[in-house]
Amino acid sequence: MISDNAKSSEDTPELQQLYAGFERERIMPLWTQLGDLMPLHPRPQAVPHVWKWATLFPLAQRAGDLVPVGRGGERRALGLANPGMGGRPYISPTLWAAIQYLGPKETAPEHRHAQNAFRFVVEGEGVWTVVNGDPVRMSRGDFLLTPGWHFHGHHNQSDKPMAWIDGLDIPFSFQNDVGFFEFGSERVTDYATPRFSRSERLWCHPGLRPLSGLQNTVSSPIGAYRWEHTDRALTEQLLLEDEGQPATVEQGHAAVRYINPTTGGDVMPTIRAEFHRLRAGTATPPRREVGSSVFQVFNGGGSVVLAGTEHKLDIGDLFVVPSWVAWSLQAETSFDLFRFSDAPIMERLGFARTQLEAGER
Repeated sequence: MISDNAKSSEDTPELQQLYAGFERERIMPLWTQLGDLMPLHPRPQAVPHVWKWATLFPLAQRAGDLVPVGRGGERRALGLANPGMGGRPYISPTLWAAIQYLGPKETAPEHRHAQNAFRFVVEGEGVWTVVNGDPVRMSRGDFLLTPGWHFHGHHNQSDKPMAWIDGLDIPFSFQNDVGFFEFGSERVTDYATPRFSRSERLWCHPGLRPLSGLQNTVSSPIGAYRWEHTDRALTEQLLLEDEGQPATVEQGHAAVRYINPTTGGDVMPTIRAEFHRLRAGTATPPRREVGSSVFQVFNGGGSVVLAGTEHKLDIGDLFVVPSWVAWSLQAETSFDLFRFSDAPIMERLGFARTQLEAGER
């Protein structure tokens, strides 16, 4: 329906007939839609929102008591639905995030899908994810990959439950009709519990690349990026800053990006992953970015300012920053945060833009 105020002020019978023809033939002229189709700046449907781990985890535990894991439902995963997305199970227009919970001795059966996925562990251990037959240990602080079309399942070998966050590009895949899904084994293909996966043993040696893997890969061949390496890299950045070296992205703010060692680019074609550490008392300058990001607090305490509203954060809390929403971080103690975003999509398509208080770059 074309609104009356979008029509010309000279509302003649001929003009009315023209607009009636537009509606009959499902035509919407640009001059009636310009403000919606081409706004002066992004106007995201998604809104800034914070999910508290202290609320999420008990719900995941209760789901563990009542909802079985098995073929059909596949995963006990609680998707975080952005309040601005009209009831869709998306945290942003491009990203999906969930809390996944696996009980003692449980197994989540294998499957694969076109969507790219990762896991980040904020607490617990005892679960191995088996990716294309390679068992990968999951421990606190680890970042683990399941690139698109890789078979994967999970098995908990411990007597305790475990929870972690899943991140996927489900909304982007759904909107663009590129999704495929295939069931795999009823269980997992390897119940081994090695300390290091085969992919780590081959690829995770600093500065060294196996000659057996000289071809570049779309996604990183590394199954797990271990916390001890992330922690050490951030610690050294701040120590170098103390020595007067330009090692941090901002004063008191160390950060690293997880990369694909075959290309030096992002770990997956649609998802960027980073880890940030702020010294106690550090505040980042407010910024706006095209594209959306999700953060989870890993250690320490502080707050985030989203569109002018401050939210106090504790370990495990998650928040989403929609496109072009101003945000900044403030650290009360040493403050560690995991971040993932759709930046590879925005950069590859030429839409990326960042605006800081000091200006645009």
